[in-house]
Amino acid sequence: MNRRDSLLAALVASIWGFNFVVIDWGMDGIPPLLFVAIRFACVVFPAILFVAKPDAPWRVIAAVGVFMSLGQFGFLYVSMDAGMPPGLAALVLQAQVIFTILIAAGVLRELPTPTQAVGVTVGAVGLAVVAVGRGGHVSVVALSLCLLAALSWGIGNVVSRASGVKGGLSLTVWSAVVVPVPLLALSFAVDGPAAIGDALASFSWEAGVSTLYTAGLASLVGYGVFNTLLSRNPSSSVVPWVLLAPVVAMASAWLLLDQRPNTAELAGGLLLIVGVLVAMRPPRRASADQPDLVDVHDLAAQR
Repeated sequence: MNRRDSLLAALVASIWGFNFVVIDWGMDGIPPLLFVAIRFACVVFPAILFVAKPDAPWRVIAAVGVFMSLGQFGFLYVSMDAGMPPGLAALVLQAQVIFTILIAAGVLRELPTPTQAVGVTVGAVGLAVVAVGRGGHVSVVALSLCLLAALSWGIGNVVSRASGVKGGLSLTVWSAVVVPVPLLALSFAVDGPAAIGDALASFSWEAGVSTLYTAGLASLVGYGVFNTLLSRNPSSSVVPWVLLAPVVAMASAWLLLDQRPNTAELAGGLLLIVGVLVAMRPPRRASADQPDLVDVHDLAAQR
């Protein structure tokens, strides 16, 4: 990549990393499922009036929305509401690469390369170190919910991979259509009408700024720029920049929220990132009589 594209990739990763702190900052007093519903309502409208529908069946668009947006961010927001720190949440979400490889192997019969198998193993060890060393300040429930968010993201990657639909801004916008109403209904069932009414009546400027940031910058601008970079650069040159996101998230949470990661979290996080980097190495070109192996770069690009 040239210098301009590298700077753009670093900017997008920074936007996505800081996104976790912004979510934590704006969610105070607002039920998490309601907050996700509001975010994706802003992703859909008014963008859907100007962005063409992707060339894909509705069932595929809906499935991508259910797993990549509704499931991922529903679990993520509930996890953070349950006490998951922003920096650690950004780190644990990178487990989606591991889940993607494993699910693709089981569902699509796309067996991982030996290098990818090593990366998955190293990443899994890193997650185990983070889980064991959470120091009691993060509950098992919060950590499990964040892992479910990563799992949902991984399933969405495989759904998109199997469908053959290219990722892009149009898929981001149109797949978000399935998010607001189900999450609003679920919030009504879990939190109750009174809690929702109180949250909407006291919707603060912090919550408004957080929504604008997550919907406008993180979703629309972030993915628009990211997919533009993917269209003119090899995915192996673009996708690894995403690993800057947990670094930015942990650094900003440390500086702004005084949430310092402990030694085990740092060590486990380093192992996880190393494992992801190893797993994302492009496989050697398969011979003509061998089935194609799972391409993690293409799967991540669908995000």
